[in-house]
Amino acid sequence: MIATQKPLLTQIPIPSVEATEAINQPQTNYYPELRRIIKQQGLMDKQPAYYSYKILSSLAFLGLSIAFLLVVDNFWLQLVNAAFMAFCFGQIGFVGHDAGHRSVVRSVRGNDILGLGFSFLMGLSWSWWVTQHNQHHTTPNDLEQDPHTTIPFLAFSEEIAQSKSKMMRSIVRFQAFYFAPMLLLEGLNIRLAGIQFWMGRANAKDLMIEPLSMVLHFLFYFGLLYYSSLNPWQVVAFVLVHQALFGLYYGSVFAPNHKGMLTIDKDNPMDFLHTQVLTTRNVKPGLITDFMYGGLNHQIEHHLFPMMPRNNLGKARKIIKAFCQQHDIAYHETSTSKSYWEILSYLHRVAKPVRV
Repeated sequence: MIATQKPLLTQIPIPSVEATEAINQPQTNYYPELRRIIKQQGLMDKQPAYYSYKILSSLAFLGLSIAFLLVVDNFWLQLVNAAFMAFCFGQIGFVGHDAGHRSVVRSVRGNDILGLGFSFLMGLSWSWWVTQHNQHHTTPNDLEQDPHTTIPFLAFSEEIAQSKSKMMRSIVRFQAFYFAPMLLLEGLNIRLAGIQFWMGRANAKDLMIEPLSMVLHFLFYFGLLYYSSLNPWQVVAFVLVHQALFGLYYGSVFAPNHKGMLTIDKDNPMDFLHTQVLTTRNVKPGLITDFMYGGLNHQIEHHLFPMMPRNNLGKARKIIKAFCQQHDIAYHETSTSKSYWEILSYLHRVAKPVRV
């Protein structure tokens, strides 16, 4: 069933009002028909040329940032470089994301090798990310099962806000105000989550490969900073700017996807198509938006077809949007600024019971 919220229709963005009304209506499973159309258009075919370009260009950006770090002797310019390196990490992360969905190359092993490279280049646990991200795709915006909605310092329904401890209620009441600053810690959070994930996998066959790649990343990372012109305090400043802006970048890209949209629970009665579309938000496409979001602004298309190569999502959008309109399925797409406003408004609204 839909996760209980009171009153539900006033707690979600206006486009989702249609969604909540549609839930109680008899549903036809249109997904096989949509999948057939998408496959006939060749939109699931691998795109080796495109991903070769994305991998090489992302590595080139990172190489440029590293060269700048080692050559330029100016602290303030290096802080700008730290921000640029955060952008580079984000672009590399998008390729890792696509490899996790097996959309980069045909073989599972090939995508896994790319994932291992992702672990080294970013110092993240790719296995942890794939595990929790696949769970998210299976149960999007599920208040009980989606790892993206079970965040201790956030509440995505009035009931969750009220169920928290007295101390947490006093914090959550202001969640709309600290949500954006909290994203500055996302880089640290996902690394700690990866470490915790590996500590619980003592019997894993590949126990040492990925953790070793993460250790090598930080040896390489701090080694570069040691050989740069930065003094110890400047190194600290560089690391803080780089890691904080990387977290902010990643968090700001992933946040609009579902937060503030329809929430469900384990008894969700909807079929796959309705579940994925009604719990998901698109951000309107554009050259800059598509580039900065790594194509993930086409989130509805990505959730319906996770293995679709990124450069085909825009083509699929036209088909899927028209298909949803044809079958009276609410398809929510908005601007970048409006998406963040919807998120913050929603977070503020569901925290109202703990503010009174």
